[in-house]
Amino acid sequence: MEELEQPAGVSPTDAAETQPPPGAESAISPRSSVQALEVKSSPDDVETAPLAVGDPAVPQSSSKEGVAFSSPHDGTVEMVPTSTDDAAIPLRSSKEAIEFLSSIAPEELQLCVFSDSLVTISDSGQEVGEFTVSVQRAFYEEDGNEEVECFLVHATSQGSIDDIPCGTSILAYVSKELETLEQHSHEYLRIKGKNLDKKTHLVKRGDTLVLDKVITEGQDVRKQALSFAWESMKGFVSEASNLLIMRILAKRRVIPENLLFLAFDMESNLSTCTFTELGIQKQTIGKETVEIYGIERSIWSEEDLPFTWQCFFLSDGHLSSRVQVGSPVTMKLQTMPILVEKDEPDPKPVFGKQILEWEEDVQLYSRFLDRKEELRADHATYIRRHPDVRIILADFLQFLLLRKPDDIVAFAAEFFAPFAAQRSPTDTFHTSYEPSPFRSSCQ
Repeated sequence: MEELEQPAGVSPTDAAETQPPPGAESAISPRSSVQALEVKSSPDDVETAPLAVGDPAVPQSSSKEGVAFSSPHDGTVEMVPTSTDDAAIPLRSSKEAIEFLSSIAPEELQLCVFSDSLVTISDSGQEVGEFTVSVQRAFYEEDGNEEVECFLVHATSQGSIDDIPCGTSILAYVSKELETLEQHSHEYLRIKGKNLDKKTHLVKRGDTLVLDKVITEGQDVRKQALSFAWESMKGFVSEASNLLIMRILAKRRVIPENLLFLAFDMESNLSTCTFTELGIQKQTIGKETVEIYGIERSIWSEEDLPFTWQCFFLSDGHLSSRVQVGSPVTMKLQTMPILVEKDEPDPKPVFGKQILEWEEDVQLYSRFLDRKEELRADHATYIRRHPDVRIILADFLQFLLLRKPDDIVAFAAEFFAPFAAQRSPTDTFHTSYEPSPFRSSCQ
C-alpha cells in the first residue's frame, strides 16, 4: 500500500504502494493502473488496455491445470494456473534472511505493538489522503486447531487524486515467527464508468500457502488461484509481515548483509525482496527536529521493473515518512508520538533493619493494650465455658504442693499421662514404686 500516486488502475501492488496504506505495501501498481485505463474526452468513453494482471475474462471451464477464461475482446481462452509446484519456484530466501527471522526475540515483537498515522502530501504540498498502520496482539485458529498467539496487522490508505477516489487496505494475522497465517487485501480505483477493484486472499492451509485473487473491472470479473508448498516458501515476507520487519530493523538500526526474502510483486508473481540502509537523517515533526533512520525496500520482479520504497523511522520504530520511488506523493508524520520504550523492572528496594521502640510509639502501644484486653476477655470466656479446666489445674496444684517434687516437669508428665486417650489406664502414682523415665532423661 503506497502513496496515493496515480489514479490509474489497481494493480495489486501499485494501489497498495501508491496510495493505499503507504506503509503496508500492497500489490496494486499505479503505473500498471494507468496503463490499464485511458480516460478519453468523454467521461463515459473509457478504453480498456491490457491490464498488467491480464485482460478481464469470463471463466469457461476448469481442470487440474487451472481455470480457463474467455476474453470479451477477442473471444480467446486463457488458462490461469491454479497451482505452482516446487519445480516452478526456483527462487529461495538467503541463509542470512532465514537467520534474521530466527534471531527476532518475542520481546522485540512486543515493542512493535503500536499504531502509526501519517498524512499523504502531494508535490504541491496539498494533503490528498491518509495512511495508518496498527499492530495488535491477537489469537488465530487455523483449520480447527487450537488458537495460537499472533499479531493482527491492519494497514489502510485512502485518498483522492484528481478527484478520483482510490485506496488500499490490508488485514492480516502474522505469527511470532513472522509467518503470514492469513491476509486479506483490497485495492480500488473509482473512475466514472470504469471502476477497478482487486481483492486478494492469502492463507496457510496445512502445508500449503494458497492465494486467491479476484479482479473486477467494470462488469468483467477475473479470478485466479495459486498454491505454493509451505516448505518452499521459507523466508516469505507478505505486505503485513514486512511492516513488522521494518520496525524491527529500524529499532536495531543495523541491516545484515545479503538479506534476500521471498515476496510477491505487484502482479502476485513470486519475486525477491531486499532491504538497504539509507543512514540517519533529520526531520522536523511538529516543533521538534529529530533523527530518523532510513530503510529502502525493493521488490525485484522477474516480470517487471523493480519497485522501491524509502521509509524513515524514529528510534522506537514509528514510521516518520514513506515514499515510493517515482511517486509524486509522500507520507509524512505530522505529530510527534509517544515513544515506545522497553519496560525495565524497578530495582528491589532494600530496607535497613530498624529498632522498633513500640512502647514509645503511642499508636503501637495503644494497639498492644487493646489486644491484651481482647485476649484476656477471650481466655476468661473459655474458662467459664469449660469449668473442668479449673478442676484439673486445682488437682494438679494440690498434688504438686503435697509431693513437692524436685523435677516438676516429670511430675506433670506423670500426672497428666492418664488423660491421654490412647494410653491404657495405670496407677497415677506408679512412679512411687519404680524409677521414672522422665527423671532419668532429665539427669
